[in-house]
Amino acid sequence: MKNRTTLIVTCTTVFLAQLGMSIYLPALPDMARDLGDDASRVSWGLPVYLIGMALPMLAWGSLSQGLGRKPVLLAALALYGLANLALPLGTGVEAFLAFRLIQGIGASGISVMARVLIRDSFSGNLLAKSLAWLSIAFVIALGIGQYLGSLIQAAFGWAAIFQGLGAASLVMAAAVSRARFPRLTEEKNGQPAWRVYGQILKHPGFLLPALAGGLGYGVIIAFNTAAPLILRDSFHWSAIEYGLLGWPISAAYLLGALVVNACVLRIGQRRLMGWGIALVLGGSATMLAASLSLGSVAVLFWLPYCFAVFGQSLNYPISLSLANEGSPIPGAYAMALSGFLHQWMASLIGAMASLLLSEQAWPLAALCTLLAMAAMLCARSLPPQPRQALQEKP
Repeated sequence: MKNRTTLIVTCTTVFLAQLGMSIYLPALPDMARDLGDDASRVSWGLPVYLIGMALPMLAWGSLSQGLGRKPVLLAALALYGLANLALPLGTGVEAFLAFRLIQGIGASGISVMARVLIRDSFSGNLLAKSLAWLSIAFVIALGIGQYLGSLIQAAFGWAAIFQGLGAASLVMAAAVSRARFPRLTEEKNGQPAWRVYGQILKHPGFLLPALAGGLGYGVIIAFNTAAPLILRDSFHWSAIEYGLLGWPISAAYLLGALVVNACVLRIGQRRLMGWGIALVLGGSATMLAASLSLGSVAVLFWLPYCFAVFGQSLNYPISLSLANEGSPIPGAYAMALSGFLHQWMASLIGAMASLLLSEQAWPLAALCTLLAMAAMLCARSLPPQPRQALQEKP
């Protein structure tokens, strides 16, 4: 029962945190108009949010070791909710970006604690299966949240997007305060946190799968950063049309997460991860070739991306599981460090995508292809997997 409660709580909180990435994207042109600034500057809201997620991740992990999981999760939810409520109060792009940074810091704690709570309850292939449920929550937020944002923006304006998200986060905090999570059984580590993180980071069994997952994640971040303006300026899409794109994206990620959940015990983590990265590379390369040869056909821009999203949905939960198993030190540290790496990679990739903003699609497609190639190199360099029992913790 506690494991089921953990899954419900973690999936719901991850859903809320990831909505902060995607739900406002269809309203980006209107936000730029109301804030009196260029859309390219407002588009920095996503990289700034990711920087906010990356900055405190190691601190959230250390706090959870000392203070416990629930108090840290409650603090993160409260910070995230209040930042969302405050965000529409800003009168310029500088205030918008400042609140996005605070919003990201709260989302950082939510993301870390969700993974740590899953890690506390499961291990081995069951850990990969459970992390796939987090991927399902991620994709629902990524796609359906994008469509939901377009509807809210059309009906009530973009401010209502953040107000609704803030209220939902505070309600979730109230629910978490009544939940019970598994008790910790791990021994305390007497080393300073920075030394623990350093030891984990040096270990190839942790670093390589973490990098593979982060590079694939970067493909999604790059697309989310640049695609709204490309589809508006190059393909003349409206906010509602861009919101509708969330449905095939959601279907692709959901299908991949379900494949991991259903097949990882039979096929194995590494094989599924390799298939996933190959799909990310194939989709990105197809998107690049199509944008160079048939740049005016929108379906040849977004459909290959859906195949890349499907591949990343195979890659990401397995990369987290393998990185956790490959860590030389148990506890919350490995999950916090992998999240830290992923968010810093995502923020840098998002910044690169912002700098590459163009009406043409090929610069974005080229960046996605390079990221997928790097992920493939990391996956092929993984050290041999040790033999171990793959079962759920008692």
